[in-house]
Amino acid sequence: MRTTDFSAAPPQGQAGAMFIGATRYTGPRAMLRTIRTWGPMIRRMKRMPGYRWHTVYYRFPFTLGTIAFFSDRDAMLKFARSKHHRDLMCWLTDDDARNATAGFIRLFTAEPHGYSNGIWRAEDGSMSHIPAWTPLSTESSGPAVHRS
Repeated sequence: MRTTDFSAAPPQGQAGAMFIGATRYTGPRAMLRTIRTWGPMIRRMKRMPGYRWHTVYYRFPFTLGTIAFFSDRDAMLKFARSKHHRDLMCWLTDDDARNATAGFIRLFTAEPHGYSNGIWRAEDGSMSHIPAWTPLSTESSGPAVHRS
């Protein structure tokens, strides 16, 4: 069912903004040294208003990434401005390519509407399919979910 109420969803579903990023380190030593800054940064992020959830991912051989969810874009950007995050970014990007050779950050915001079903359903009433898919940017309306 299409909805704008995600109050019963898990923290990720309640988020209005998402960050995804990754850093390719120069080697295992640089990856290990980042823990000095990364640990306090994560502890601070978890205590910030608007934090919802995060996970870390690894890609062989020396890439670590983070996906983090926040209540809204402002909460996400306030975290980005925090001392711990700023310290980590400076450590990664200063001194030429001594600590990291590549990285990226992408910021996403959630549309006000989405879909909900099952135990996370926030509305009363019976569960039902939506009649039409969300339209693409080139469509005025989406096609029917069930073909007739």
